[in-house]
Amino acid sequence: MIINQIAVGPFQMNAAVIHQQGSDECILIDPSDDLEKIYAYLDKNNLTPKAIFNTHAHIDHIRFLSLVQEKFNLPFYLAEEELPLLDALQKQGAMYGLETAPAPKVTANLKDGQKYNIAGLSFSVLHAPGHSPGSMCFLFEKDVIVGDVLFYDSIGRTDLYMGDYGRLIESIKTKLMPLDDDVAVYPGHGPATTIGRERQYNSFLR
Repeated sequence: MIINQIAVGPFQMNAAVIHQQGSDECILIDPSDDLEKIYAYLDKNNLTPKAIFNTHAHIDHIRFLSLVQEKFNLPFYLAEEELPLLDALQKQGAMYGLETAPAPKVTANLKDGQKYNIAGLSFSVLHAPGHSPGSMCFLFEKDVIVGDVLFYDSIGRTDLYMGDYGRLIESIKTKLMPLDDDVAVYPGHGPATTIGRERQYNSFLR
């Protein structure tokens, strides 16, 4: 399995294109900005996206996502708890002085424990609130896409809408730390890490 993270937009958020080696299908996670970079990777690898999944609905993760949805006519999956943020996309843009596209149309709401098999990829959904009320992680066999829940040596901020520090720490300890040490962690910003490394060195988790 190939996880290609592409840093996009003014916040350098990691959009992800995930596909099996040799496959011509993929899924997209948080494809929100600098769309030409995402399209270039798809074209170079002859990939057709089959669905969009989002970790949450802060502006850096969703700014121009509706343009991707329309271009490929894709289903879009997001937690129900994120709908107030989605509906406030234009207000989020105004807060940062950023233009946005219209909000994408949600096909179905993500829920904790759901399992998906799309584009030859099997994964499950972990609800990990705290950074935002509906933050979701996507667990593949030995890889987890965590959005802004956990970072290399850090954790997501909790001073935004419906942020909750205690809830975030609980989410990380109950949903992510039980995973094996060798599970690779792909955050929404910055470099990848592993569960084992964060268990040992992340000062927020001690």
